Amino acid sequence: MATLVLDNGAYTAKIGYSQEKVSVIPNCQFRSKTSRLKTFTANQLDEIKDPSGLFYILPFQKGYLVNWDVQRKVWDHLFGKEMFKVDFADTSVVITEPYFNFTSIQESMNEILFEEYQFQSALRINAGSLSAHHYFHTNPSELCCMVVDTGFSFTHIAPYCRSRKMKEGIRRINVGGKLLTNHLKEIISYRQLHVMDETHVINQVKEDVCYVSQQFYKDMEIAQAKGEENTAMRDYVLPDFSSIKKGFCKPREEMVFSGKYKTGEQILRLANERFAVPEMLFHPSDIGIQEMGIPESIVHSVESLPEEMQPHFYRNVVLTGGNTLFPGFRDYWLADLRMLLSNDGDFNAVFVSRSPVCYAWEGGKLLAHNPDYDEMVVMREDYEENGHCICEEKFDI
Repeated sequence: MATLVLDNGAYTAKIGYSQEKVSVIPNCQFRSKTSRLKTFTANQLDEIKDPSGLFYILPFQKGYLVNWDVQRKVWDHLFGKEMFKVDFADTSVVITEPYFNFTSIQESMNEILFEEYQFQSALRINAGSLSAHHYFHTNPSELCCMVVDTGFSFTHIAPYCRSRKMKEGIRRINVGGKLLTNHLKEIISYRQLHVMDETHVINQVKEDVCYVSQQFYKDMEIAQAKGEENTAMRDYVLPDFSSIKKGFCKPREEMVFSGKYKTGEQILRLANERFAVPEMLFHPSDIGIQEMGIPESIVHSVESLPEEMQPHFYRNVVLTGGNTLFPGFRDYWLADLRMLLSNDGDFNAVFVSRSPVCYAWEGGKLLAHNPDYDEMVVMREDYEENGHCICEEKFDI
């Protein structure tokens, strides 16, 4: 029997069979400005000739799966002939959902997996649990780890001991990649150019030029300097989708510091935005979100756990999720955590450098090959006989 692993994120779905490689696919539908009536699903994004003013239809709102019509269409596309050609009667599925997911959403998920698609068996699990499984698999001598998953909608901090999550230590910060992109859109729209409809383009800008500053106030001073002294400044060439298909950062030596560019490209000039936007992950109160940043939340989480276990959590921190790809993220995170802890403890941030986005999916792939896997899943016959209660007993969400 084949096992399909689906890390169903709010921005991208990471999907693939447990014997194969992973595919990262947008988990949403799109409408473009030019062809308003046609809806594009998931990786059909590449077919859109002019992705300016792209309209996103997302199945997730504030991190929870609420729009089942869109999610069904995305899944139909993923499971169908064009993509994974799933034979449901002979396939087991591992699918992720957020911590403490609403019961109503869990029940809808059961119904869709077992009654509509009729998978042979299913395992619903938190993405963080898959990351922890991956970490314990590669570091068998460790007993505890702290999973920091900073994604599209939230940042979750979750402690695990011997592969079991410790619910009393789970923390959630309502800051994720979506908020950062939206904030960058607002800043640019206020300072330079109206880009409130250009989510797709500005998300690309964020990924290309933003970084986490190690010395925020010093960089702020540099960003206010004029001309060539301003080493933080970058010029970003916006795509026009005819000759320039994808935006890019102008090399420093080609930048014009006074006057205009002769080439006629549309330019965004970014200075303090580059590091002020990712700073929100560490200090959400800067923009009026009254919550703790990531390092504070980790300390808060660890201090709620038994004292003798605390050093083990600080030693094994797993950084996953797309936001950890900002340059400087790990170094700043470590420095900030050191400042919060008076004793010079032993820290180790296991930065998942190869692909923090797919780390949980790879954990699911390992889990599918685990000898205990069959004990963890719910079979379709069991579900048909016992309904939702069998899933509630088996899946610890």
